[in-house]
Amino acid sequence: MPVSRRDRVVEDGRDGPVRTCVGCRSRTVQSDLVRLVAVGSAIVPDTRGRHPGRGAYLHHDRRCFELAVRRRAWSRAFRDREGSGRTAWDVSRVDALFEPAPDGGSGRPSL
Repeated sequence: MPVSRRDRVVEDGRDGPVRTCVGCRSRTVQSDLVRLVAVGSAIVPDTRGRHPGRGAYLHHDRRCFELAVRRRAWSRAFRDREGSGRTAWDVSRVDALFEPAPDGGSGRPSL
């Protein structure tokens, strides 16, 4: 299936795959987002984009993470088979992305 130009360009003109943040629901270039994957009931960052399966994308911003948690976006993003949203998602590894780095760095994963 061909990718439309709309799915490759953001309003600021940057070209590349466009994804939607599960927190704030804004569309942006994939390179500005962190890919997340579900491994069992744990949600883990996939900074290299190599994990198989369905991915969800999140801005590297604590506010977007908190919005995603508050909206219970994980079951929809990972298409929870039960559809009830009752899966207890472990988001501790994603939460750790926003902790200050012990060496005084930004805490942002190197991509």
